[in-house]
Amino acid sequence: MMAVEPQAQYNTSYMMSEEHQYMSPEDEWDRDLLLDPAWEKQQRKTFTAWCNSHLRKAGTQIENIEDDFRNGLKLMLLLEVISGERLPKPDKGKMRFHKIANVNKALDFICSKGVKLVSIGAEEIVDGNTKMTLGMIWTIILRFAIQDISVEETSAKEGLLLWCQRKTAPYRNVNVQNFHIRCAQRDDPIGNLNTAFEVAEKYLDIPKMLDAEDIVNTPKPDEKAIMTYVSCFYHAFAGAEQAETAANRICKVLAVNQENEKLMEEYEKLASELLEWIRKTIPWLENRMAEQQMKAMQQKLEDFRDYRRIHKPPRVQEKCQLEINFNTLQTKLRLSNRPAFMPSEGKMVSDIANAWKGLEQVEKGYEEWLLTEIRRLERLDHLAEKFKQKCSLHQSWTSGKEELLSMKDYESASLMEIRALMRKHEAFESDLAAHQDRVEQIAAIAQELNELDYHDASSVNARCQGICDQWDNLGTLTQKRRDSLERVEKLWETIDQLYLEFAKRAAPFNNWMDGAMEDLQDMFIVHSTEEIHSLITAHDQFKATLPEADKERMATMGIQSEIVKIAQTYGIKLSGVNPYTNLSPQDITNKWEAVKHLVPLRDQMLQEEVFAAQANIIGPWIQTKMEEIGHVSVDIAGSLEEQMNNLKQYEQNIINYKCNIDKLEGDHQLSQESLIFDNKHTNYTMEHIRVGWEQLLTTIARTINEVENQILTRDAKGISQEQLNEFRASFNHFDRRNGMMDPDDFRACLISMGYDLGEVEFARIMTLVDSNNTGVVTFQAFIDFMTRETAETDTADQVMASFKILASDKAYITVDELRRELPAEQAEYCISRMTRYTELQRSNRGCLYLSCPLLYGESDL
Repeated sequence: MMAVEPQAQYNTSYMMSEEHQYMSPEDEWDRDLLLDPAWEKQQRKTFTAWCNSHLRKAGTQIENIEDDFRNGLKLMLLLEVISGERLPKPDKGKMRFHKIANVNKALDFICSKGVKLVSIGAEEIVDGNTKMTLGMIWTIILRFAIQDISVEETSAKEGLLLWCQRKTAPYRNVNVQNFHIRCAQRDDPIGNLNTAFEVAEKYLDIPKMLDAEDIVNTPKPDEKAIMTYVSCFYHAFAGAEQAETAANRICKVLAVNQENEKLMEEYEKLASELLEWIRKTIPWLENRMAEQQMKAMQQKLEDFRDYRRIHKPPRVQEKCQLEINFNTLQTKLRLSNRPAFMPSEGKMVSDIANAWKGLEQVEKGYEEWLLTEIRRLERLDHLAEKFKQKCSLHQSWTSGKEELLSMKDYESASLMEIRALMRKHEAFESDLAAHQDRVEQIAAIAQELNELDYHDASSVNARCQGICDQWDNLGTLTQKRRDSLERVEKLWETIDQLYLEFAKRAAPFNNWMDGAMEDLQDMFIVHSTEEIHSLITAHDQFKATLPEADKERMATMGIQSEIVKIAQTYGIKLSGVNPYTNLSPQDITNKWEAVKHLVPLRDQMLQEEVFAAQANIIGPWIQTKMEEIGHVSVDIAGSLEEQMNNLKQYEQNIINYKCNIDKLEGDHQLSQESLIFDNKHTNYTMEHIRVGWEQLLTTIARTINEVENQILTRDAKGISQEQLNEFRASFNHFDRRNGMMDPDDFRACLISMGYDLGEVEFARIMTLVDSNNTGVVTFQAFIDFMTRETAETDTADQVMASFKILASDKAYITVDELRRELPAEQAEYCISRMTRYTELQRSNRGCLYLSCPLLYGESDL
């Protein structure tokens, strides 16, 4: 159902006001007055044509105005067509009382529109009273076609006359003063009027309501007929202007829709790509297949570092950009009164956040597994290397010992040689005892390699068993040789105490130096700074023993000096060989120099100052920047653009700080390569720094986006910077939750701004600012509420009214009409969003009719 005129309501008192004197009682119809015959003829012809111009929209017409309205059916149909409203269901009977009932329904409807019917009753209409019928039709015309015409706040009649004067002002010889006197002073008035009537019927769809002779040959044409005819011209020209305005409005709405749909498509595409990347990445991170070799596991760790350093950061930026795009789109939709954007199933921001959280959980578990497995393999490699080193040292030491212990040299030796052999054997026993620890260490290392499931445990066990067997045999041989030497020891009395003393002191000192060199060259494993400090402390303690060791060396070398001195004093020719030991003074000197050389090398290996100091600087810096950004976001000093510039400067400073994070990553990687995984000297792990850094980047990006949305809101709503600052100051005063207000605080804020709130009104406002029932009010929701009433947006009613105008008040609009009224691109876009109007398709074959597009949801013309 379509309406040709706005659906405003008027009451009787308004109709009788001084501003509308044309509706005063003296102009109403009186039962006792008679119409001028010429006027009656003009009214019959004009009113009949006017009624048919509307009834044809319903597929019917009238021939005789006083007869065709007698049963009230076409009268009710006429009122429904021109008002766009449904009247009560008509009576179907053909009796007089049925007709009177139908006419009364029509008259009641006219009265409901604020029209006072004087002396017009249903009986006169049913009886075919021409004067009453014409009076009733004039009342309808006046109410629905003329009453709303107003130019510069004039009454309907004066407004229509003023409109005529303005439209004819540019023409010469035309002077419109009223609706009675002929105005055009040209030679051929009848020809001119006929031309005007024909053009109006052909191009403006205004039916011919009077003959030119009716006007020219009548001294005073009927004013009501003329006003009825002229009102059709007024609505025709006004409709053209409305059509242009409607087309512009629709173009604007379609442009907004196209932009929003593009943003929605971009969001869907970016969300799909990010979720697909997460889906493919998680199985890789969930793979816990350990490698046998350290090199392979280190390659896995390097691949994981490449993922963290190269592959993941762009995805972090995509995730942040996705959230920003989503917020911007929702803001644009909210500002244009469009429904909120609902992504496809599984592609909500919360879905992406959950998927990302799952990825990071798997990522953390994968890194912990990698480091644990590398520790295990490194421990195994270290133990295996240490096992080989100790075995090699032990086997080097035992080489030839079994043959030496099995010799029978004491049987042919002299007394001094026997004594020397005895002392030499005692030194060997001391050395043998000293090597007992190494054998036990070899066995312990082999046991640990077995417990840690070393891949070559079989060869380790075989070598360990061979060493233990050999050690047992050496013990047996040593005891046998001692027994033999002790049996002949009573035969020998001379002994050189100095050689013996040298041998006794040189052997343990040499063994100490061997142990010291072994410890100084020993590989070490640390996983925390405490272990490093423990090694440094142990090394410092070892260095503290060096002066005493040097004294022992000097004492030992003093014995040799004493031997040389005695030999020189008493002219003894020394053989140059100590019969009690294979160690020479030069051996002691060389080993001592070697020990001194290894000490600073050990110092260099233990000096580390890598992660803790730098982390203790970067961690607080990130926290400080987070707090500063929070202060900027709530600071009301300056404009939003100044806040945006400050935030952009903070963002640039943060980006410039990235080199410090990269350096810390390098130090962290070096620490991991040194297998240092725990550091009790700082509360910041590399994971903390990474998470804090990502949160800082996300926070500054989101804060910038919030200010951008506030700028969009300010510009779209037409509010000033001072108003926005006032809103921010009011919000900050009652904000106790860092950017959110509780309902009680929000109520207090509104009261402070002059709102007089009852419980029902406040509940309604809360449904607007907290549609998701979160229990808090954000600043953006507060701004949207404060500026909602001032927004100049295109409502659904405005857009649908625009389509009605383009459709010439039909219940449908054609493809040709859209292509004629809209730009080509937006016309095709609109057509693609329209649905087929099947009823008209069936009745108009060969033409494609479409219903109006539903831009705001379910709606009809």
